[in-house]
Amino acid sequence: MKYRKLGNTGIEVSEIAFGSEFLVERPYEDTEVLIQACEENGINFLDCWMSEPDVRSHLGRAIKGNRDAWVIQGHLGATWQNEQYVRTRDMDKVIPAFEDFMQRFQIDTLDFGMIHYVDLLEDYEEIMNGPFIEYVRKLKDDGTIAHIGLSTHNPDIGILAAQNPEIELLMFSINPAFDMFGSMLDIEEYRKEDAYDREFSSINPKRAEIYELCEKNGTALTVMKGFAGGNLLSDETSPFGVALTPVQCIHYALSQKGVSSIFVGVKNPQELEESLKYCDATEAEKDYSQTLKNAPKNSYKGQCTYCGHCQPCSSGIDIAMVNKLFDLAKYHDEVPASIHEHYNNLKYDATECIACGECEPRCPFDVHIVDVMLDAQDLFGFKMF
Repeated sequence: MKYRKLGNTGIEVSEIAFGSEFLVERPYEDTEVLIQACEENGINFLDCWMSEPDVRSHLGRAIKGNRDAWVIQGHLGATWQNEQYVRTRDMDKVIPAFEDFMQRFQIDTLDFGMIHYVDLLEDYEEIMNGPFIEYVRKLKDDGTIAHIGLSTHNPDIGILAAQNPEIELLMFSINPAFDMFGSMLDIEEYRKEDAYDREFSSINPKRAEIYELCEKNGTALTVMKGFAGGNLLSDETSPFGVALTPVQCIHYALSQKGVSSIFVGVKNPQELEESLKYCDATEAEKDYSQTLKNAPKNSYKGQCTYCGHCQPCSSGIDIAMVNKLFDLAKYHDEVPASIHEHYNNLKYDATECIACGECEPRCPFDVHIVDVMLDAQDLFGFKMF
């Protein structure tokens, strides 16, 4: 495992880091096994944005005996309300949720207090000129958090964060697909015949500016969505029409200016091993250029990456899971029994959708969620009780 410094903080972290999003609704033993596998392979960097209580408790228990070996990103603004993840700036919810994080992780100091998921300019301005940032500053002054970070999918917010000396770390979604189409505001540029002729011609200028700024200003840059929710790893779901390997995706992210580390979301040690192959991969195995050069001109706009930011659902639906099962099933002539069973075991399925549309403005990728729920109803049918 190789290590890189996190911007001006001086902290060294593993190039491959552990993203723990797939630990939701999993027993403690799964967390323990993955944490042990990370430690055995030199991974020392962990991100937890999930507000689900058991995830936090399990991670805290698993790292307790080796806390000093880990650098941790924890998020402020990710809360657990009515058994659902809710992103909020309501300080009456933000403060107890953060205190819960610290208690369940059994830590006194958090390495990076992350301002969670800021994708709108109004949200950024409200945070930076109100009680939210005042609370974050107090946490830093008190020594409860060592450094301030921010996570976003929006290049415009990324630029603002990289220019803000108070933000010491930026967590940003980076992969070949997202970089090609940037913020989706200039999508026609990426449908031109020569858009993919040169190796880096496809990177959106705003996204390239973020990477330059982070390197220039010493803002640590960490990567989320490196596999685009797993979509890049499958021929059927890749916007290029052909799968990339985890090694290629990791290499792409780590090749961008300013990037220190990429968080990989894995369910078990076997999936982790696929990412760890990067450490010993040849240059040929890392090379993604031919895939990008021959990529179809497809946009990622409207494609669910199962990030969960659409929550909460007023009907209690796990929207990301319904989307994922729908995507898995729609490529088959008949819905596989295993997928159908998983769908039937959901507490609330697509039939509970009331088409209120409240989830759609929260989606970073402009997925028409209500339409997906209707399509899922047609595909899976109604439950038979």
